Amino acid sequence: MNPRRPLAAIFGCAGTALTKDEFRFLREADPLGFIVFARNVDTPEQTRALVASFREAVGRADAPVLIDQEGGRVARLRPPHWRKAPPALAFAQRASVCGQAAALAAVRTNFRWIAAELAALGIDVDCAPVADVPVPGAHDIIGDRAYGVEPAAIALYARAVADGLLDGGVLPVVKHMPGHGRARTDSHHELPVVEASREELERTDFAPFRALADLPWGMTAHVTFRAIDPDRPATTSAYLIENVIRRHIGFGGLLLSDDLSMQALAGSIAERTTACLFAGCDVVLHCNGNFAEMEQVALAARPLDDEGAARFDAGLAVRRARTTTRFDPREAEAALQAFLVG
Repeated sequence: MNPRRPLAAIFGCAGTALTKDEFRFLREADPLGFIVFARNVDTPEQTRALVASFREAVGRADAPVLIDQEGGRVARLRPPHWRKAPPALAFAQRASVCGQAAALAAVRTNFRWIAAELAALGIDVDCAPVADVPVPGAHDIIGDRAYGVEPAAIALYARAVADGLLDGGVLPVVKHMPGHGRARTDSHHELPVVEASREELERTDFAPFRALADLPWGMTAHVTFRAIDPDRPATTSAYLIENVIRRHIGFGGLLLSDDLSMQALAGSIAERTTACLFAGCDVVLHCNGNFAEMEQVALAARPLDDEGAARFDAGLAVRRARTTTRFDPREAEAALQAFLVG
């Protein structure tokens, strides 16, 4: 008989340590993993203790702990305890001076360093790279988080991000599939609707994700593509997940929803949970630490299914196969300074 599968959900928490109620809830709900935000971070010692308590609650040493540590404005770990890493666009802009090969090497070094910072805390999944392709007039929700505007170059930079993270034993999560770059509104607050044709989307927005389809984890976009499914955002569109993300893009990894608490999604938290899993997301992501909402997610979600479990195991195998041990932050700092400053 197979052991009980964890819940197909990833949860956060409210503060810098689990409360007794949160610990009890996580022990009973047994989510697949956890996510850390800035509100959960104070010092390295405190963060390590919080990460350890997550895994203690579910009794699984391999329970993944996620974070959004892209650099630039999306960074949960910040000075004075952690390095301020540059935004994505800084690397793409320097490429015009130093060349693309040097820029790609610098991106990989930067994320190898980020991986070392995360691994020191017990965090083993980073929600990066961003592979979205911004267009003129789009909302700044992507902005300088993108590696320029050319799909082929964005794919190369995103691959360098993933390689750097994997070199340090951290799983990358490519986002936001199949593309958030055309959004003219912020999906944290309302649902973006993209009017571009499918042909244009396949030529531009979807192209980087096709080049990165072998990556182990991916995250959906809370964006409606009117030419493909006018009624539902990608996260809750069974048609789009099956026909675009799985077939056209060819992504075979573990597929996470973006945050359930973002206002781009309609319905109650329970209804959003059901819709995401029914559409084909392997795991739902709930980030705000609201205890009542997490209880509703737990009631509506199901255990990780066979396909999700196989994809999760495959990701662990990729990390084991890729992880290297040698890393010198002094060498990394010198290399990045030489690239960024000249």
